[in-house]
Formats: sequence, structure tokens, C-alpha cells
Amino acid sequence: MISKVKICGLTCKKDVEAAVKYGASYLGFIVEAESSRKLSVAEASKIAFTGSGSCQTVAVVVDPTNDLLENIIKKMRPSYIQLHGNESIERTSFIKNNFKTKIIKAVSINSKKDFITSEQYTGLVDIMLYDSRPPSDSPQRGGHGQSFDWSMISHVPLPKTWALAGGLNVSNVENAVNLTKAPILDVSSGLELIAGLKDHNKIKAFMDKIKNG
Repeated sequence: MISKVKICGLTCKKDVEAAVKYGASYLGFIVEAESSRKLSVAEASKIAFTGSGSCQTVAVVVDPTNDLLENIIKKMRPSYIQLHGNESIERTSFIKNNFKTKIIKAVSINSKKDFITSEQYTGLVDIMLYDSRPPSDSPQRGGHGQSFDWSMISHVPLPKTWALAGGLNVSNVENAVNLTKAPILDVSSGLELIAGLKDHNKIKAFMDKIKNG
């Protein structure tokens, strides 16, 4: 099994083009959320269409309002909405049913108990995304370059479609795939020169390791 890759935190056209060129399956854009990779709806819409032909686009949001979601879906037309905040099961269900969109739900992992808690979303969301817990003093929910203990994954129930995030990079991606058998890998800071700007050589190396591993 070759894992699919979501390259997240894209902020410019040339990085989107590189992600598409080297084989990413999903393109992630952080929309109106606290992040050094934050984009407005207009900015995300403009560059998302660059790769929309061959990749699925993902609008990453944190506890979004209905107005923001409506604006994103109207202007950006993403393949998925990724909920990366404290969205409850009720809120997630409301978004899926009222906005008729596919949902990725990110959950912070610190212990096996967090996997159990996340099971409430199974059957409701289309992809579960397991990410490391952000530092307590950071308002940014993802993109910290930190991993959780991947060995926990072999001891917990998992949904059919899920993604692994948190601290992935060229050096550890082979180990991540071998250890977790993750069907989707979500990478952002591990492929950057600086926050918000991707290193195209790292993107190529990352994708090559997955394809040839």
C-alpha cells in the first residue's frame, strides 16, 4: 500500500504547482485560522484552483462560523472542509448536513484515551486526522512539527479512512509508514524553508521515499 499525501499550509501558486507535480493527492489551505500560514478566503480560492484538476482541495478551519463556511464553499469550492478546532459531534453533524460537504475532523493525540474519544466521529466524518497536541501556550492548532507516539496506533481501533499528521518530514516518513501503515500522510512544516514557504526539493524527496519505500 502506498500512502496518499496531503500537503498542508500551502500559501502560494508555485508551492501548489510543486505539490501537484510531485504527486500529492490533497492540497491543504488554512483559511481564516490562527496560523503563520493563514490565508483569506479570496487568497485560498485563487491558488486552490491551480491544482484542482488532479488533486482534492481542503479548506482547513478552526471552529468556523456558518458565514465563513458559506463563503468558503461558495468561493473556494473545496473537496473537503477540515475541522481543526474544538468542534463537537453536534456541530460537526450540523456542518456536514447543512453545508453538504465532506468532512475531515482533526483530533489531538496525547494518549490512547484520545483515540477512544475520537471514535464518536466515526461514521459521521469522511476522514479522521490524528495530529499531535499543540503546545499549551500556542494559539495555533497545527503545523508545530511535533509528533505523538506513533506506536500507539497498532493498539487502538481505527476507522477505514484516516490520516497521520504531526512532525512528518523526509527523515522519518519511511518509519512513519512502516510503523503506522497510514493510508494518508498529512505534512506541512516538515517540507518548509520557512513557515508558509515550501522547499520543493523536500517535497520531491518526501514523495520519492513514499513511492520507492
